[in-house]
Amino acid sequence: MSETMTKKTTVLNLTDEELMNSGNRACSGCGLGLVYRTALKALGKDTVLAVPPSCLTVLQGLYPVAATTLPCVNVTFASTAAAATGVRAAMRATGRDHLNVVAFAGDGGTGDIGIQALSGACERREDIIYICYDNEAYMNTGVQRSGTTPKGVMTTTTPIKGKVQHKKDVPSIVAAHGIDYVATASAAYPLDLYDKVKKAAEMKGGTRYIHVHTPCPPGWGFDTRYTIKIGKLGVTTGLFDLYEIVKGEFSLTGESAKRVGKERTPVSDYFATQSRFKSLAPEVVEEMQAIIDAKWASYTV
Repeated sequence: MSETMTKKTTVLNLTDEELMNSGNRACSGCGLGLVYRTALKALGKDTVLAVPPSCLTVLQGLYPVAATTLPCVNVTFASTAAAATGVRAAMRATGRDHLNVVAFAGDGGTGDIGIQALSGACERREDIIYICYDNEAYMNTGVQRSGTTPKGVMTTTTPIKGKVQHKKDVPSIVAAHGIDYVATASAAYPLDLYDKVKKAAEMKGGTRYIHVHTPCPPGWGFDTRYTIKIGKLGVTTGLFDLYEIVKGEFSLTGESAKRVGKERTPVSDYFATQSRFKSLAPEVVEEMQAIIDAKWASYTV
């Protein structure tokens, strides 16, 4: 294992290289802006992106005034992983197989509309990195519920009592394919995200998947200055865990690893910060807390 993969990144040794231009079209306080900037730093300039319709296409804009300095293929909603597979084949055929080929999509384009292409790529062990930024709804088209929208959340397509189903566990679905690397990360912990993307880039061969919890001020209903605070609450409550699955071996990482065996913040504190949970019934809060407690009871120090 290389020194890069074992040494933790800090603000002192984080690269100064920027592969995002200074201006972009993201909303104020957008968690995706943090995720994208951090991930590109970890990937480096030898990278080609495949991006479906999403908040990221808005953030990036269009050539010649795009926010990214990297080549990017804009693809159809359902085809992200398949398109990335095609880009990898093209790089191999033209003698540029050293380049990172990265699919970068939202939760709707990953866990719903694009899941068949992602599953196929994982099953075939395609040599791509897939990063899902999960803002828990179809934010780019008006905040419609997605498979990863949590139970009880109010969206434009669940307007009365909120979504009745629990959040789809996409990382576990991907991990069930037996690929070598699956990880979760949070926009609120960019250095943890950086190290995981860096590790995925160094693990050549096979599909590598990273699922990133990404707060969205307008979609979640909070003031733009609280993006990091709310992202951290998602982790400290135990609602969203930071972990890696490396060749089948699961381990908590970062802030989540520090929480094992210790008291966590009540999940009700997290729900209270966002208007999307305003209709959450007390019994649903209790149900969610019980699910989190049962999950964490299975973790050992």
